[in-house]
This record gives sequence, structure tokens and C-alpha cells, in this order.
Amino acid sequence: MGGEIYYDYLGGNNYRITMKVYRDCINGVPPFDNPAFMTIFRADGSVFTTMNVPITSTMTVPPSNNSPCAPTTAGSACVEEAIYVTTANLPPLNGGYYVAYQRCCRNGTILNLVNPGAVGATYWEHIPGPNQVAVNSSPRFTLRPPIYICKGVPIKFNHAATDPDGDSLVYSLCTPFNGLDQCCPIVGQAGCATSCPTVNTSPPYVSVPFSSPYTSSYPLASSPAININPQTGFLNGSPTTLGQWVVGVCVSEYRHGVLIGTHHRDFQFNVIPCPNMGVAGITAQTTTNNGAGTGYCNGFTISYQNASQGNNTSYYWDFGDPNSTTDTSYAYNPTYTFGTVGIYTVTLVTNPGNPCADTTHEVFHVYPLLNPSIITPTAQCLTNNSFQFSASGGFMGTGTYTWNFGPQATPSVAATPSVSSVHFGAAGVYSVSFVVSENGCTATDGDTIRVFPPAKAEIGNFEGVGCDPYTLTFPNLSSGSSMNYVWQFSDGSTSTEATPTHVFTPPGVYSLSLTAISMQYCMDTSKVIAVNSITVNPTPTAGFVATPTLTTIFDADIRFYNTTIVSENIVSWYYNFDDGYGSSDINPFHTYQTWGDFYVTQTVTNAFGCPNTTKLLVRILPEFRFWVPNAFTPDRDGLNDIFKPVVIGVEEYNFMIFDRWGAQIFKTEDQTEGWDGRYKNDPCTDDVYIWKCDFKNVVSKEHEYHIGHVMLVR
Repeated sequence: MGGEIYYDYLGGNNYRITMKVYRDCINGVPPFDNPAFMTIFRADGSVFTTMNVPITSTMTVPPSNNSPCAPTTAGSACVEEAIYVTTANLPPLNGGYYVAYQRCCRNGTILNLVNPGAVGATYWEHIPGPNQVAVNSSPRFTLRPPIYICKGVPIKFNHAATDPDGDSLVYSLCTPFNGLDQCCPIVGQAGCATSCPTVNTSPPYVSVPFSSPYTSSYPLASSPAININPQTGFLNGSPTTLGQWVVGVCVSEYRHGVLIGTHHRDFQFNVIPCPNMGVAGITAQTTTNNGAGTGYCNGFTISYQNASQGNNTSYYWDFGDPNSTTDTSYAYNPTYTFGTVGIYTVTLVTNPGNPCADTTHEVFHVYPLLNPSIITPTAQCLTNNSFQFSASGGFMGTGTYTWNFGPQATPSVAATPSVSSVHFGAAGVYSVSFVVSENGCTATDGDTIRVFPPAKAEIGNFEGVGCDPYTLTFPNLSSGSSMNYVWQFSDGSTSTEATPTHVFTPPGVYSLSLTAISMQYCMDTSKVIAVNSITVNPTPTAGFVATPTLTTIFDADIRFYNTTIVSENIVSWYYNFDDGYGSSDINPFHTYQTWGDFYVTQTVTNAFGCPNTTKLLVRILPEFRFWVPNAFTPDRDGLNDIFKPVVIGVEEYNFMIFDRWGAQIFKTEDQTEGWDGRYKNDPCTDDVYIWKCDFKNVVSKEHEYHIGHVMLVR
């Protein structure tokens, strides 16, 4: 789970080397190495010596948390510490020495590494040579990092170090280093590979494989990002995601401004939920007027939104108003009214006076309410239009202004609070917007203005020729404001409707005029005389007789005679006999195939294309006949092959055939269908068969039932 190496100079070229290693005592399968195999390298990478260093001491690290108000037992991590101490005699050597220890592997649940369960660790320290410094002891960190840190809570850990020589120290986030792999997890022991190293790897050492977007400088998900003060070593940032994270922290020592060395610490943070811990929070101000009283420019009264989380029982607000001694509140969501424009730092303390109190600050900008409005000018006529625009409402007058009148306007935009002589080039309804930007805020007002066209009378297209009586609806394309209309027709009638409908009769040529009167803005009168005259052509008179108009189905031949007037210049006739048939003859002849009432229609058309119709009723009465033969010869010679009754004037027809044992072998409801002497496609034998027939007699309106015999002879 992490570790570090540091050294102390004892004199006579003797150095005490101390290594601290941490393991997960819940998930860690192997125990600490005992002894630990350490290697000392010369500066050129050659091995100076190897050491098997036994454990000096071990302990289980007490659980700790970055917040005194969060339970230290809230997580499930267990950390065990092993300390290894040994002494080495290192003769002066330019470039110095490197002390290294390598091992595998880290927790497979780490979130910021690629395949973390296969990632090892290297703990190393550089001892400078006489070319750099005569004697030196390395810095070492004072406190262990907390085992647990709460999600959403600032880390606030003092990661300061001490230096026995009093050198200047500078802190930074840095990379942890990779080490051995799963095949060779321990130096000097066989693994799954064909050969494993017998000594630790010489420098330089490789960084652990961070998974995107994490890096050595951004090793865990946090907002604000994890950071360390380079002068004090204070580590801060608020983690945002639960889980385990590898972090590296370095302290560099300087003597007389010259870098001597850098000490590395590699450790694991466990981010846990701390749901009951109180965290102070204030909803930040917005740069827009959102109507909630929290915008930059919503006036002098600010309504504050408490965004605190966790177990909070009381609140203390200080609104930072230097002009007031009563600018405090104990309310959950307080409201405060400032007396003047300004930028104020507001402080919120949760659980004030309690060891678990938390404090947060938020800067608020106080400006007058930004709420501009347009003073909309009245509508004008297109002719010589000239508009004056000005703005009112709430704004300080220290910002920038933007008018937008649209592409039809001259000018189309402006940048002053008031604008004169705005001209629109066409009639219509136009959107106008006014934008004010001041004190970091933006507000907009909009409206529409209308430009009316001058009065113009105009009639749309219509068909100027029709048949008597000719009904016309006139499309009105006139334009103007608050229009009145007067239509005058040459037959002496008038109308004040916008789109009148008029009937022209008798045949002849007519004309009309339209007067359009604008009653507002563009008060004017326009008159148009229809260019196209209206011609009403005569309509012919249809007429015909039929002989006879009453007969039976047995004598259903009807002769029709045209009686129209020759002088009406008729050029075509058409008769619809009401049974699906028709004729274009002047005097047609027609035979009806069934009985019933038929409304015959005659349509005549004259040379002007004007039609006329008339109707005449022809009645065909039904007749009844029923006869059944007594034998048939279904030998397919075309003679007497089908057996069926001969029926006329029946409805609800039903005809059946039975053999001598009473089995039904044929049935139909179609009067035209008969029996072909077969049953299921097989020929029936010569024999006597029984037939039954029932139907409704259309003449008597009675149901009749008949039965008889038929002889089948082949």
C-alpha cells in the first residue's frame, strides 16, 4: 500500500538506512518480506552491495480520518506497517549511491492505475556524493497520511517533513514508481518466468501506469483538485469519487539554493462516504437575473441558499457588510439587504461553537436590479415612417447597450439608450430587442412594432365567365390598416363585406368596382375598377319523356324522347338510366334487366358549355315464374348438362339436392347456378334424386317451399 526510504549520516562514511513499508492486512496475501532484499547501486548503475535486512518492528496502523467529525471505523481498510533499519558503509563516490527495494503487487481495486493488481512498487533514495555535498541526511515526513479521507470533504493534511541538516524544503505531488510483476514478485525467488532478477533493478525507475485522466499531478478525482503547498507541505483538495487511489508526494532539499536530493513517499488513499458529517456550503451567485434573488444584478436584497450537507444542527451567517453591525443571521436560508453597491464576502459556519464546525466563504456582487424595458412607439404608416425608441426600467447607465431593429430598418442596430429616426423599408410587424450589459450582468427586453401599408384596393383572380345563375366569391387582396370596403355591382347591388359572394342573373355582361378605405394610421382611399368583365351565359332547359313509364320485367323495353327547345343551341345530351348504364343518343332506347324504380336523368349542354339536368321516374314491375325439369343428362355434351329450376321474380333463394338416403350433395343460393351431377368432384350414379327449393315470391311477398324428384341419366 506504499512506502519510503530515508537515511542518516552517522560519521565515518556510515549511513543508517530506514525503510517503511505498508501492506493491506485484509486483502494482502503474503506477509512482509523478512528479510527484505535491498540493493545499493553506484551512480553508474553497477551493484555496490546487496543486503538482506530483517524487520526491525511491525505494527497495525490505527485508523485515522482527515476529519475529526467522521468515524474512523467507517471504512474497511486495514494497514500494517513494517520498519527495516540497517547500516551501510559507503566510501565517498562522485555521483553517490542509490538504495532500492522492489516488490509486487498493489491492490487490484485501485482506481487510478491500469491493471493495478499487476503493478509493483519501487522505493528508493539517492545519497549524494562529495562532488555535490560533503555530508547529508535526507528529509523525512513527520506524520502518516490518514488512512481514510471523506468524499466531498477537504483533505486538510499537514504533509510537512523535517530535515536533520536544516536544509530548505520544497513539496510537490510526484509519481509513485512501478516495480516487479506477478511472475517475479520478489527479488531472488523463482516465478512463472524462465528467469527472475537476483538483484533489484538499477535506476532510472519507471512511473506507475496511470489511467486517463489521472496523472501524478492529478492522482485522484477531486474538486477542487488535490494540491500541496510547496512551502508548507499542506495537502488539500476534496475527493469526489469513492475508492482507493495511489498518490505520490515528494520533498526536495536545497542547501544554499542548490538541490541536494528528493525524497519520495508512495501511499494509498481510501476515499469513503461520510454521510453524517457536516459540511458548510453556499449556493454560488449567478451572472444572470434568475428571479431567485441570487443574481449579480437582482437588487440590494439577496436571498441566500444554504447548500450545506451532512449532520448540521445550527448555522451562523456573516454577510460581510462593513457598514452594519447587524449583518449576521442564524436562519437556514437568510435574506439580507445591503445599503450600497459592492462586492461582499459572505461567511457561513455550520455547527458554530462545536468541534465539528465547518466554515465556507462565498463572494457576492451587489448591484441594483437590472431590468430594462422598451418604451414602444405607436404604429405608423409606411409612408414617411420615422420611429423614436428609448429604454426605461432598472439599469445604472454605466454599461453597454445593443438595439436590434432587424434588416428592414435603417439603422438596423444602435448602441445608445435612445435612438431616433429609425425607418423601416417595408410594411410589416417587426421584432425589436434591447440588451443591457453592466456589472457582469446581461438583461434583455423585446417588443414588436407595426408598420402599416397605405390603403390599396386589389381584387384577386376569379373566373369571369359562368352560367346563369352565376355565383362568384371575390378574393380581396387589399391592404391597409383598419379597412372598410364598398363593393358596387353593375346590376345595382352593393356589399360592405371583405370577401362578398354575389349571384349574377340573367345572362349578360356585368362589371363591378371595389373601394378600400383605411380608417387608421394610413387614412386613405383607394378605388379599383375590375378590368375583366363578368359574362353570364344562358343555361339550357333539359326535358324528355319515356314510353312506357310503367311496365313489367317481361316487357322492359323503354323508348326515351328528347323535348328540349332547339333554339337553346344544345350540343350534347346524356341519359343516366339509373341501372349502371347510360346513353349519349338524343332519343335512346333501353331494356331493363331487373325490376324496380329507376330515376332516369337527362343532362343537356349548350354551346357555351352550360349544363342542365332533369329527372323522370320509370317503374319496372316484377313477374313471378317457377318451373323445374324432371330429368337431365350430365354427360358434358353441351345439352341438358345442368339441373336447376327456372325462376323469375324471387328473393332469398335456396336450392338443394339430396340422394335417396337423405344426404345433401349440393346447395346454392345463386339463382343462376345449377347442379352438374357431381359430388365432391366425382360423378354421381344414374338414379332418382330429391330436390328442395325455397324462396320469397316478390309479387305475393310470400315464402314458398317446393320439393320434387329428378332423374340423372348419363
